Order: sequence, then C-alpha cells, then structure tokens
Amino acid sequence: MADPSEGLGSESAAIGIDSTTKDDLCMEIDPPFRENLATADDWRKALNKVVPAVIVLRTTACRAFDTESAGASYATGFVVDKRRGIILTNRHVVKPGPVVAEAMFVNREEVPVRPIYRDPVHDFGFFRYDPGAIQFLNYEEIPLAPEAACVGLEIRVVGNDSGEKVSILAGTLARLDREAPHYKKDGYNDFNTFYMQAASGTKGGSSGSPVIDWQGRAVALNAGSKSSSASAFFLPLERVVRALKFLQMGRDCYDHKWEAVSIPRGTLQATFLHKGFDEIRRLGLRSETEQMVRVASPPGETGMLVVDSVVPGGPAHKLLEPGDVLVRMNGEVITQFLKMETLVDDTVKQTIDLQVERGGASFTVHLVVQDLHSITPDYFLEVGGAVIHPLSYQQARNFRFKCGLVYVTEPGYMLFRAGVPRHAIIKKFAGEEISRVEDLVSVLSKLSRGTRVPLEYISYTDRHRRKSVLVTVDHHEWYAPPQIYVRNDTTGLWIAKPAIQPHLRMESSPMTNVGEGYMNPTDVLSDDSSHLRHMHPVNNLEIIDGVVSMETNFEHGSEEARSQDRSDAGTKKRRVEDDRLTDGNVADSSFHETQETILEDATAMQTANIRDYQGGTVAVVAANASFPERIIEPTLVMFEVHVPPSCMLDGVHSQHFFGTGVIIYHSHNMGLVAVDKNTVAISACDIMLSFAAFPIEIPGEVVFLHPVHNYALVAYDPSSLGSVGAAAVQAAKLLPEPALRRGDSVYLVGLSRSLQATSRKSIVTNPCAALNIGSADSPRYRATNMEVIELDTDFGSTFSGVLTDEHGRVQAIWGSFSTQLKFGCSSSEDHQFVRGIPIYTISQVLDKILSGANGPPLLINGVKRPMPLVRILEVELYPTLLSKARSFGLSDEWVQDLVKKDPIRRQVLRVKGCLAGSKAENLLEQGDMVLAINKQPITCFYDIENACQELDKNNSTDGKLNMTIFRQGHEN
Repeated sequence: MADPSEGLGSESAAIGIDSTTKDDLCMEIDPPFRENLATADDWRKALNKVVPAVIVLRTTACRAFDTESAGASYATGFVVDKRRGIILTNRHVVKPGPVVAEAMFVNREEVPVRPIYRDPVHDFGFFRYDPGAIQFLNYEEIPLAPEAACVGLEIRVVGNDSGEKVSILAGTLARLDREAPHYKKDGYNDFNTFYMQAASGTKGGSSGSPVIDWQGRAVALNAGSKSSSASAFFLPLERVVRALKFLQMGRDCYDHKWEAVSIPRGTLQATFLHKGFDEIRRLGLRSETEQMVRVASPPGETGMLVVDSVVPGGPAHKLLEPGDVLVRMNGEVITQFLKMETLVDDTVKQTIDLQVERGGASFTVHLVVQDLHSITPDYFLEVGGAVIHPLSYQQARNFRFKCGLVYVTEPGYMLFRAGVPRHAIIKKFAGEEISRVEDLVSVLSKLSRGTRVPLEYISYTDRHRRKSVLVTVDHHEWYAPPQIYVRNDTTGLWIAKPAIQPHLRMESSPMTNVGEGYMNPTDVLSDDSSHLRHMHPVNNLEIIDGVVSMETNFEHGSEEARSQDRSDAGTKKRRVEDDRLTDGNVADSSFHETQETILEDATAMQTANIRDYQGGTVAVVAANASFPERIIEPTLVMFEVHVPPSCMLDGVHSQHFFGTGVIIYHSHNMGLVAVDKNTVAISACDIMLSFAAFPIEIPGEVVFLHPVHNYALVAYDPSSLGSVGAAAVQAAKLLPEPALRRGDSVYLVGLSRSLQATSRKSIVTNPCAALNIGSADSPRYRATNMEVIELDTDFGSTFSGVLTDEHGRVQAIWGSFSTQLKFGCSSSEDHQFVRGIPIYTISQVLDKILSGANGPPLLINGVKRPMPLVRILEVELYPTLLSKARSFGLSDEWVQDLVKKDPIRRQVLRVKGCLAGSKAENLLEQGDMVLAINKQPITCFYDIENACQELDKNNSTDGKLNMTIFRQGHEN
C-alpha cells in the first residue's frame, strides 16, 4: 500500500494513499572513504561542470493516457549524451502518452524536445533535442556512474526544485536497498527494483534531477520524496545505463536520421519484494535453503525475493502465488532485483526455470518470458472526447485485471454523460461483448450519430459487479469522428488516422438491427412503424445588431447564457389524468378559451392503445392531489442537460444540470417547453426531456434564450412521443393577465427528484421584487432588469416548477437563479435560489413565434421558423425609493407624478451600468435616474420593456427612445 506522504517529484504527479508499508532499518555503515574527504573547492568544480548540463523541462500531456492524466507540469532533466542530444529524466515526466515538451538551459536558451524512450516499469525515460540549436552555452554531458553509489556517500541534487530554476540540495546516501515507493493505487508505481534514500528534502519540480558525487558523476536519478519528512528517493542507474547504450547504438549523432531502437524488456507479470530472512522463515523457508543462499550470495545479504502479486492471465498466473520464495532462476541463486531483471531481459520469449519454495515445499516452474513492450499500449482510440486503450501492465498490476482489456483512461464527454468513470473496463457495448479495442471500433462503425445504446462496464473498486448505462453516440459533432492515435518512436509524435472509414460511417438516424433486441422506442409506443427522429442541425443564430440608438438594440434570443449545477433527479413512470388526454393543445395567452387545435385528426388519435394507457395510469393518480396539480402535471417536463467541455463558454462552470420546465405549446410538428436559464445555460448543449405525462425520454433543442431574463425555450419533436405519448402530453394554459398581487393565493407545482408531481398552496408576499444579482468572479450570465415573485413558503432552493391559480392556469414559472456569494476578499461560493418569473414575457415571445417573427429562420424539426428579435435597453438598472430620490434633489413634481403612476412601488429606476460598446455608454452615466420615456413616466422594468416593444408596433427603424433623466440635480 502507498505511504500518503510519498509523492513523485514533479508537480504533475499525485501523492499516494492508504499505506501500511514499513521502512526496513538498514544499519550498514561503510568505513570512511575518499569521497567523504571532498573539499568545498572540489564540490565547486563539480557543480560548475554539472549545472550547465541540467535543464528545466516544461511538459504538456495532450491526452490522458495509461497512468497519467492530461495537464501541464515542469520538471528537471540532464544531458547524458551531448553529441546525440539525449536527455535523461523520469518516466512520469516523459509521459507514456502524447506529450509536448521544451527544455530550457541555464542561460535561458530554449529548444523543443521529443520523447524517444520511456521504460514500461522503471521511472526513467529519455528526450532528444538538437545540440546545434544551443549556440551560446558551453556545457558537457554528465557521466553516469551507478557503481559509485554507496552508503555514506555525500551527494548533491541539482535541479528545478519547487519551481526554482537552479536548486542545489545536499544529502548523504543512507540506504541503497529501500523498497520502491508506492505513490498511488490507480497510477504509476515502480516495482521490482531497489531505491536509494537520502534526507535531501527535494520537492515538486525536482523529478529527473541528477544525484551527483564530488566528481560530477551522476550516481542516481531523483524520482520522488516523502512530504512528511526530508526523505528523497533515488532510482539506481544500472538499467538506465543499459537502455542508454541501446539508444547510442541506434545513431552516431543528431544529424543522422533517428531510427526507433528496440530495447529488450522481459516480464513474468509478477511483482517481487525483498524480504529479510526473519520474515521468510515465517513463510516456511527451510533452514538448509537459507544456509545455501547465504553461502552463495554476496557477503552481507540479508534476505531473498518473495512473490508479492501476480497479474491474471500473465506467464506466472496460476503457477506462482503470493508468498512464494524465489530460490533460483535457471539454476542460479537470485536474491537481488538487478540480477533477476538482467536474466529476464536477456531471455525474452524464452523459457526460464524458477525454483521456489512454498510453505516449506520446494518445486520448479517453467515460465515463458513475455515481451514487456507487447503489453505496454502504444495507441489509443479517441471518441467523443474519451480516451480508450488496452489495459497496460502498470494498471493491470494495480487493478488485478488481465492485460489488454478495453480501458477507459479518460471518459471524455460521451462516456461522462453516461456516467462511466475513469479507470472503467468496458465489457459490453450495444449488446456485443468487448474484449479488445478493435471490437469497440467495430461496433461504433455500425452506429449512427445520436444513437443511444447500452454499455456495460466494471470498475476495480467493484470488480465483481457489472454496471449498465446508456451511451449516446456524439450527435451534434462536438468532437471529431473516432480516431486512432499510434505512437511513432522514430519522430516521437503520435499519428492520427480515422478509426472508421468514411464509407462505413452511418449518417444520423435511429439505430436499427444493432445488437440484439434493439428497436426504435416509437415502434413500441405507436401503431405505425414511424422511426424516432433526431433532428438537431447546428444553427448558429446571429445576434442582430439592430438599429442602435441611445437606448435600444436588437438582441437575438439565442444569445448564450450561464448557469449552475442543479440537484440530481431520478426517473420513474409518470401518471396522467384521463380527462386531460386530448388531441393536443396550445398554451392560452388569455383567460378566454380561444386555443388553437393542434393535432388535426383527434378521432384517429383516440385509439385503443390510448384508452388502455389512459385507464392504467389514472389508477395510480394520488387521491390527495390538488386540482391544479392534476391539471398541470401532464404539462411538466424534467430536464437533464449536458454541456460538452469543448463548449464551456461564457463562464458556464458545470457540465451537468437538472431542472423542471413547462410545456407552453404542443402540436403535431413542434413542442415548446419553457425553463429557467439556470437549467439550460447555453444553446451548445445536449438536452434530454422526461415527460410527467408519459414515460419516455427524448432529446430537446434550444431555440430561444432571452438575453437578460432568466428563461429559455426548448423545442422537441412530438412524433418522437408516438401516438399515445403525443396524445397524453399537453400544453399548459397561460394566464399573463391580471398580474399577481400581494396576498394572492397560488399553487406551486413541480416535479420532485423522483419525478413525482408535488404541489402546495402559497401566498404571494411580494409580486414585484427587484432582482439584484452581483457580478461573479468569472464573467457569466446573470439575470438583470427583472422583477420576480416571492412566496411565503416553497420547497427549497432546488425545487422548480410553475405557479398556477386554482384552475391550473400558469401565472409564473418558479425558476432557479444562479449567483455567487463572496466570503472575504478571496473566497466565494456558487449559490442558487428560486423565484417566480411572470409568464407575460414568455407569452409575448411565444405569440411572436406562432404568428411569424421578424428574425432569422431556425430549423426546428425539419421546418424553418423565424425566431423573434428582442429589443432591450442596453442598460442595467436598479430601483431606488422615491424618499431617497428626493434626497438626491428630485423635484416634488416628479415624485408626485411617479407616485400617481405607481402608488405601490413608489420607486424610480437608476442606471447601474451600460453595456460596453453600446451607444448608451456614451449618453448615460451611472446614477442617472430614468424618469420618463417618450414623455411617459417610468417606474418599473416592465414599463421600459413596453416602451421597447412599442418600437416594433410602430415599425420604428431607428430604434430611438426619448428619455427624460435626472442627473446631478438637473433634469435632462
């Protein structure tokens, strides 16, 4: 297990967890030797030679891969071959996956570097650079001298410690046989090697630093440290020297074309630990075996190698077990890692004989040494932002899984949306068993964009239970088509190629005959065999810069907004009231029943299927549900919104949102749902709608986002509901007039987290509360120039829905607002609250959409519909009481006029700020009081909106408003 205080030396590496490892005490002390007598002058000469060859490495991991996540970090390296341009550093710095890196020398010269080798097991790797690019620095390579390491040796660690360009830390080698540090249970760990230990106190950024003696030779490579003490861990250089020799044989100098060099590495897929003889005796070691080993081993040997773990499916699987004591390999007594690894690396793909003792019994096993590079992935599949590749030996050892399984190193957007975590192992996809990455690519080639298919996976934390989720194949093309990236060791780059040939790629359409038993949902829900249509073309609606005058401007309704993550909600079958099942309806915008008939043939829709579903659902309607709840329930919709990471724009700070909306229009070719913008933040998102009236989940598409008010309109395709669902779903009746007043009784109706309709009767305490949301640390959408409705009681800050009268007519949306609470000068916390949004503004936009707006067309369910343009005042306002305004010098005449206009509010609007770049910015100032527009007194935001709307009614093209303002004691 990992020591929580042990960590990799670079900034990008994470510390380990859950440790019970005990450090064995080493009491060997060598006699005094020449190295300890080095003078300060000797060290100065050595450092003058070493420091120019030590470089700062800045690396960026472009993709998560294997044990490493994507991100940027800095570390250290040093030149070990100047003529060939080879830099030695750690494996976790070189990265197993794609990396972009540059080296900065001590004189601030920078050169790009490319990885040429990273060891599959041990923590070292090599970069290469062009020596000719260094023009102004005289430096020499640092020689490697692993044989010089010994207990008591005075050393210096030269590197980029804690972000410093050059840091020199002193220490003394205390141990040469420390167990390899365990950093993470799900990340990179070194094994089957000893480490050195010294109290040099290295910290982040020092990974890859040379550990030098007084002669300027590197005796070890700095790799990690323990945060709870000054202990640092160094990798011995014997295997590094071997790998470097292979690389040097591949080329004479940098000018020659680099050819990929194969460095033989073998493995038994077994982890060994070095245990003392006292512990091994308790494992059953025979006394005669111990005596033989002590005689055959070098003087001072204190233990033997013991099997710690075996990877399933490997050469040692079912042949070796934890606790087995290794005695001989190929007839030779083996007690040290170096000797064992040398033998294994020299016999790749050959059979070796291992003599082991298990519980006092000696036996011999014959194992075939596997090529370590064959179980180290050098390619990955990228689909929908997810990075998938064969399970590496490193992670297979951590998770106790077989190598080569289909491993999710980064779920990306597609799998994150489905709830697949990092480190998952994919077992089945779209009904087909998945054992290799090629199997997954084959299934993907059969699926069209937008298809939803099941995926089964297992996790190392719950390895015996398969979990099943629904995965939606990237529909809106947020990401490139699936690609395979293959590492090219000649260039150090990863080469991309299409995973699926274009002629095999299916167009967007419902999945048919893929796997077993999959069919279109509407085939089950309707009499005909019409297919579920996913029509979501990408339409970037241009924001119209209308006739900009002093105060007004055209803003298109699809302007992007911001939001905040909402509470999770479950799914369950919804119930529907029988007397509400009609042939479809349109939301009324008045008290009179002048609604438009939507579905053309009501008789045809009332089929036996509808009656059967009707009768089955009515039976489960709660007996104590209020009348407004029964009326409004078929109009409610639960939203689940996912925002791709590539579309996290305009301050949107979360990828996942939940909320409740209400259907305001429903016909045979289009449905519209109103929802708050704290649920639907921007148009670049994926929306799934779950209907309270019918148990089905279908996609939605954003068609309108109000630029300043907190609501959005989302369209859905009614044909996706099937004939039964289309008849069950209804549009709510809207009641924009009369406006709510203080003391009015309303019903708050919404959906709970379990998709149960919930309602309560409440009293309006403030029907015109001015909204005042401060700016966030990161600029994002905030509702402005709004009056909201406050109630005496509600269901908390996570419950959204609608406010209705006793007849179930919608008077307001009970929506969620996002804000940020600040604590002190530096800390802040996202917060959300709920308030009522009057329905009249939504009703006005709906009327424009139905009657034919004057804006650009938007393709909705295959039909182009013009979207409305919204005139707004490019000014943020806030109300001030008339009593305060009088103190600022406002005349009694204006006070009386404003009181006469609105005796309830008794307020005047003041300028808080203007939109940057607008004409209003040049004409209005902060603190100005807006008294009248076109000679009509102004007391609330609604008055300003009506004045802007009058410009449309009068076909005004200049967009000018004549405003009367009060500024610094003078009326203008």
